[in-house]
Amino acid sequence: MPVYLDHNATTPLDARVLDAMLPFLQGTFANASSSHRLGRAARDAVETARHQVAALVDAEPAAVAFTSGGTEANNLALKGVAALGGRGRLLYSGVEHPCVYEPMQALGRQGWPVETLAIDADGRVDLAALQAQLRGDPVRLVSCMVANNETGVIQDVARIAQLARAAGALVHADAVQAAGKIPLGFPGSGAHLLSLSSHKLYGPKGAGALVIEPGTELEPLLHGGGQEQGRRGGTQNVAAIVGFGAAAELARAELDARRAHSIRLRDRLEAQLAGIAGVRIFGARAPRLPNTVQFAVPPFHSATLLGLLDKRGFAVSSGSACASGTDEPSHVLLAMGVPAEIALCAIRVSFGKDNTAEQVDAFVAALRAVLAEVMPAVAPQARVAT
Repeated sequence: MPVYLDHNATTPLDARVLDAMLPFLQGTFANASSSHRLGRAARDAVETARHQVAALVDAEPAAVAFTSGGTEANNLALKGVAALGGRGRLLYSGVEHPCVYEPMQALGRQGWPVETLAIDADGRVDLAALQAQLRGDPVRLVSCMVANNETGVIQDVARIAQLARAAGALVHADAVQAAGKIPLGFPGSGAHLLSLSSHKLYGPKGAGALVIEPGTELEPLLHGGGQEQGRRGGTQNVAAIVGFGAAAELARAELDARRAHSIRLRDRLEAQLAGIAGVRIFGARAPRLPNTVQFAVPPFHSATLLGLLDKRGFAVSSGSACASGTDEPSHVLLAMGVPAEIALCAIRVSFGKDNTAEQVDAFVAALRAVLAEVMPAVAPQARVAT
């Protein structure tokens, strides 16, 4: 079995979460909108999950609208605001996940003025540049992720929201990577809209949520039977929602232990990476998720290293799983000012609650072996470059 070090892409389903889901895949299978006894049981389970997810981010249960995942939650936030019309620009950070920047680009093609927020060399939004942008024409919405899926860099969303609200803008925060890894409070974030995803915290794929501040209006993406208080039509995926709720409850209860465990593994990995010549860790000077390390060993291309590491039994990635398989450098690293030739060397390690110190040591040993294996192929090129 490969050593899995790609938890920012997805996490394994916790056995306790599966246990919570099984009754709703078998005996209690009814539609949660049905009025009979079985339907009421399914609806009660959905509402229990709503309370569990809300508690994870210190929100009111009524604020939680379940979706099919983080992508739908982000699209609902951005397109739902835009569909209501109004004046103003749409701003988003230059390090957002594709499920934010692609909808933003789509809205731009529909005529909305769309702008990116400048990013500093550490991967954080340039607050002075943001203030300057907010002083221009009216801004309708500002979108900024809480923590980056590639570098793990944590944004000062509360400060960004404070500035945006003062300018009369709505604020959306993508918290998909942050939830379950760091303390996260919806009221304290200052956001009007907060996106979450189940499969990033040991829950099932196919469940997510958009947390909506009372009074914030959205046009639904999906119109139907009026589920989710009219914010998301369609028959609810009861088993997945139940699993999301169980995973959220576990993440809340185990947050401190998981966080401390990840920090120990991250520190162990980075201490050993420091002994490899030429290693560059991205975002190392900024606050980061406790489980994430993105690094490069130029001039070794990540595509080559990832394939060889996979053969040695280690599952890691270069960055966003949604952008894997491309030969393009990470837009996140480019926004940070990293040269394209170095960005193409990026490798991301993201730990989970069940990884061990022994696995960290074995990974570094495998990385060293792989670097030695490909050295002859890059050495002539390296000599020419110098």
